Amino acid sequence: VDFLSIGSNDLMQFFFASDRGNPRLARRYDILNPAALNLLRYIVRKCDAAEIPVSLCGEAAGRPIEALALIGVGLRNISMAAGSVGAVKALVRNINIASLESFINPLIETSEVSIRSELTNFAQKHDLVI
Repeated sequence: VDFLSIGSNDLMQFFFASDRGNPRLARRYDILNPAALNLLRYIVRKCDAAEIPVSLCGEAAGRPIEALALIGVGLRNISMAAGSVGAVKALVRNINIASLESFINPLIETSEVSIRSELTNFAQKHDLVI
């Protein structure tokens, strides 16, 4: 293939085997689940090894805390709705990627339900607006 584009909405819906639109199941659908982030990191690493450009599109890319996680697992090309660009751009301009990757990689090896609180603490500690 010439490139790979990850559609996060569909991929995560199938990954979690739950309908994110169903209020009774929506709490299961969290892209900040370590297993989900581990899957994304795996895809990025395989694409990097094969020298295939990889990008991600979807709602997660447009939310700053989720964008922080996506960057932390190695994604460098994310697309989002126009209304989300400003907040994510402000975040991205202030990230130390090496520090973020060092922080997030051990977290996604855990069996936690979500790393949302850890990422929020990281952002606050590094004066990142999320």
